[in-house]
Amino acid sequence: MTARTSGLTTLGALRPLLAEIGDAKRVRTASAPGSLAEQAFARAWARLLDGEDAEQVALSETAAAVARARLAGIDAAVLTDAGLSADEAQAVLRRAFDEVAGALDDGLAARLRDALPAVRPAGPPPALAVALNAQPRAGATSPGRPRVVVEPPESHGDHCLTVAVYGCLLAPVVGADPVVPFLVGLAHHLHNVVLPDAGFAGEVLLGGHLDPVIGTLEERELAALPAPLAGRLREVLLLRADAVAPASQAFHAADVLDRVLQVHHHARAAAFTAAQALDELELVHAGPVQAFHLDVLAAAGL
Repeated sequence: MTARTSGLTTLGALRPLLAEIGDAKRVRTASAPGSLAEQAFARAWARLLDGEDAEQVALSETAAAVARARLAGIDAAVLTDAGLSADEAQAVLRRAFDEVAGALDDGLAARLRDALPAVRPAGPPPALAVALNAQPRAGATSPGRPRVVVEPPESHGDHCLTVAVYGCLLAPVVGADPVVPFLVGLAHHLHNVVLPDAGFAGEVLLGGHLDPVIGTLEERELAALPAPLAGRLREVLLLRADAVAPASQAFHAADVLDRVLQVHHHARAAAFTAAQALDELELVHAGPVQAFHLDVLAAAGL
């Protein structure tokens, strides 16, 4: 462990929360298309294009992602539609946030908790967000080897939103401003609006064309954005070049953790057993009819 990476020793405590947050890629609701992560990705871009302050977007969307770890698609809009007051809805969200936020940096946790009410509906998402939500990721590929196709694939919107949130949460670990890695995560695959993902194997085959292709397609998307936002994104995207600056480290740590946690998810799902659902997750949970349910399962040989 070098001096540059000594602060990363706290990542083990954060890993369970990061894994839960990543599950928003696989949770959906009837109210909107796409996964919860894709819905948040589209909303974050729409809010930025509406001119909302980047810090408010970053903190509130990250706070919402933490609360989603346990509440899934139950958000303030759902709760108020069901009859709760705004204050009652926020109390529910904060209970969910507090239940999982113990491993977070105290200062960042307080800022995120305060930002929970700042998540608001936004206008239609920009075309780039729609395209990235529709563009599948290649998964793990290796030069010279057949690809292993794992279904269902995550989208680039899933990945980018998750990296953005991870980057914000990891920022205190490396002494970074949490807003910057959030923005880098949100925008680091703009070239995939047009470029289908062939993974690392495809990048190797592009060879010397890779950087010009990525640069051309990324700049095309940036040029279509409002000048102040485009300028800010051009500045922060330079941090992808290395892992020296604290914000660069937060982004790269977020990116690699999301890629590997995604693989762990598929491995865990493939190994999942009915016994785990019944014994560990209490699929037949406590309640007035639990005894009858257990009798039914015993009679059916389950």
